[in-house]
Amino acid sequence: MIPISQGRSRRATLAGAVCALLVTGTALTGCSEDPNEGTNGVGRLPADQIQSRAQKAADSVGTVRLHGSVVSSGRTYTLDMRLKEEGGVGSVTTKGETFRLLRIDDELYLKADAGFWGQGADGAGGGSGGEADAAAAEKLASKYVKVPQGDPSYKKFIGFTDKSVLLSGLLTLHGTLATDGHHEQSGVRTVRVTGDEGSGGTLDVSLEGKPYPVRLVRAGEAGTLTFSAWGTDFPLEEPAEDETLDYGKQLPTS
Repeated sequence: MIPISQGRSRRATLAGAVCALLVTGTALTGCSEDPNEGTNGVGRLPADQIQSRAQKAADSVGTVRLHGSVVSSGRTYTLDMRLKEEGGVGSVTTKGETFRLLRIDDELYLKADAGFWGQGADGAGGGSGGEADAAAAEKLASKYVKVPQGDPSYKKFIGFTDKSVLLSGLLTLHGTLATDGHHEQSGVRTVRVTGDEGSGGTLDVSLEGKPYPVRLVRAGEAGTLTFSAWGTDFPLEEPAEDETLDYGKQLPTS
């Protein structure tokens, strides 16, 4: 919870006392504290303008961290990614297997254990399970495997490392937009926007500093994501040569 300054606390107490003294059976206005006082002011805007301001704020800064879950094609992916314009790095978990993604410009690397490779890079199930498959999985394990650009895995996973593509597809609510009060997420005061009373998704937008997105609940129970570290830079470095394996034209996916 965000600490409230002593000065603000005293003002709120005084305002409450004055209101109590003035109440004489007639309804009073102006005695309640403005929830938008000391904020960036977006809480006073209509819902569509709040969403627009949040999208513009997200586009205006180069870096972000996002974590949470995304449901795509019936499969749940748990993400913890740091993204910038030239790439991204982080982890993805699906069907009990966790792998690490690293993208620098157009080069995509995937790092996972033997269990992941044993079931195939697309998670659809491994090969025959024989000694050759086990040996191949062990060879790939714990290496940064360079993913061929023509491989289906490249097209599937690169979106998790692309800030502009990922956010443009996520930060959209569906249906009629409305505001749903002031809230707090991870210690940040927010205003909430809903689509179709929540069935079209909800978006919490920061009331502090720039109106960055803070938390998104996607429509259709398609996942929940939180956003942080807007504008905080981080390094993107190619893995060491002895930790890298260029598998070739295609990964073992079946």
